[in-house]
Amino acid sequence: MVHPKAMKSDITYKDINEDILNVITKTGSGYYIVLACTSVLTVLLYFLPWAYQIHVGQGVTGLNVPDLWGVYLVNFVFWVGIAHAGTLISAMLYITNTPWRRAIARSAETLTFFGLILASMYVFIHMGRPWKFYWTIPYPNQRMIWLNFQSPLMFDVFAISTYFVSSSVFLYFGMIPDLASLRHRVTGWRRRLYTFLSLGWRGTDRQWYVQGRACMYFASFIIPLVVSVHSIVAWDFALSIVPGYHKTIFAPYFVTGALFSGFAGVTLMMSVVRWFFPVIRKYITELHYDRIGIFLLVLSLVWSYLTVMEVITGLYTNTSQEMESLKYKLLTSPYSYLFALMIFSNSIVPLLFIFRKIRKTVNIMVVMSVFILIGMWLERYLIIPNALSRKFLPYMWHDYSPSWVEISITAGTFFFLISMFMVFLKVFPIISLFEVKEDSIPMKGGGGH
Repeated sequence: MVHPKAMKSDITYKDINEDILNVITKTGSGYYIVLACTSVLTVLLYFLPWAYQIHVGQGVTGLNVPDLWGVYLVNFVFWVGIAHAGTLISAMLYITNTPWRRAIARSAETLTFFGLILASMYVFIHMGRPWKFYWTIPYPNQRMIWLNFQSPLMFDVFAISTYFVSSSVFLYFGMIPDLASLRHRVTGWRRRLYTFLSLGWRGTDRQWYVQGRACMYFASFIIPLVVSVHSIVAWDFALSIVPGYHKTIFAPYFVTGALFSGFAGVTLMMSVVRWFFPVIRKYITELHYDRIGIFLLVLSLVWSYLTVMEVITGLYTNTSQEMESLKYKLLTSPYSYLFALMIFSNSIVPLLFIFRKIRKTVNIMVVMSVFILIGMWLERYLIIPNALSRKFLPYMWHDYSPSWVEISITAGTFFFLISMFMVFLKVFPIISLFEVKEDSIPMKGGGGH
């Protein structure tokens, strides 16, 4: 196997600066066309249906008793999972000083940032009247209406806000040396922005020491935080007594699923960057796909085991409610077909990662990542609204199906993500300059920064 440093031995520091700077500053007409298309689709598919829902009311959705949690909560859990894996990948590989992480770390951290934004917005969409969000804030008030701090929904408010702040700071601290490097190579508003955000960075030994210690601290803090946050999301369901939700396996099940979908999301994102900017292929190589493919294979096996356990725990309870919930999920059309597609996407397809040739073929990795993302979305869908459809009282059973408003907003979310990411590409470096330089040729005079 070729060591990453050997693969990049012909890349100089000047090449790295020029390549990343060109991605930011040199923009062709194709970029603006794609950005305009994704922005228009975001408005048409995401914001306009949301505005229509606010104007008309929640009746335009498929939500009804007892299915009061639908696609919006599915998307919330899905994007929280995507967001968790991004920073966890970067933090985990940062602590272990894994060389190949350096080219993909910024993409993973960016995916976390945008994923949390999208997940948080689904909370407001699901509320119906988003201007009432102040009821979720624990502030003193004369009405003496206090929040239930024992509710797992309140756990979400504190956990996700904490994770958003810590991951944003982790992303920003990692960019400070790059912003200081780029401020001398740009003019106009970019130079003023980079000068302000670089906080007077001069590259002294003391600054490198503090920056390294800060990144190590946040990386160490984020890893247990990620596990706890998505465990809390799982407890939103597991702490209830609803058949299909009341499972002690949900915490590790959701955390594994978050990592699984997150690695697939990072693969898809870095493939898009390579496609739009061919120069990035020098830094994001087949080696990265090979390593991510190994992670996806392991996570698929763990997820498959936990899926079997999730079904078995419902079977050995041997109650009529749990048996009816499993029957509805596994044997009733169309959910039986969706369950089969989920198993195919998350358990069967990833077995191809056993073969190194498959892992190092970019196009195949992209297709397989799409399958994994579809499968992980279906996993959340088969848990959240399906369990509510078959609760304790048969006369209240109700089949849930999302309306065109829910489907449109769900589709528009992906265009919203693409639009935000494309804007980010033109403002901030998508690859860490100083970390890639560490991965390149050694400096004259003994290495180091």
